[in-house]
Amino acid sequence: MRRFLAPTLALLVAACASTPAVKPAAVIGKPTGRPGGALLGLDVHDLGQRFGQPAFQVQEGPGTKLQWAGGGCVLDVYLYPPESGSGLARVTYADARRPSGVDIDVASCLALMGR
Repeated sequence: MRRFLAPTLALLVAACASTPAVKPAAVIGKPTGRPGGALLGLDVHDLGQRFGQPAFQVQEGPGTKLQWAGGGCVLDVYLYPPESGSGLARVTYADARRPSGVDIDVASCLALMGR
C-alpha cells in the first residue's frame, strides 16, 4: 500500500499545479507606427529611383514589404494601398537594423547607405 501512496500523492500535487497561460498568435496586419521619416508616402517607383532593385520583396496580405541592404544596414519598407482600396500603394512604415539584428533608426540607416 505504501508504494502506491507516494506516486498517488505526486499525481495529486501535479494536478493542482497551474498551467502556463497560452499567448494568442500575433496577427499580421498593417503596421500601426509611423516611423519612416522621409520615406513616408513614396511609391514603388520613387523607391526604385532612390534605392534601385530591392534585395527582397514579399507580399504580406494587402501590403508589400521591400528590403534593401548596404553600408552595414538593412532597410525594410512597407507599402499599403489607400484605405479606399484603390490607388497606388505607398510607404506607410519603414524600419532599419544592423545585419546583426540590432535596431537603428531609419535616418541613420539612410545615411549609412549614402541615400
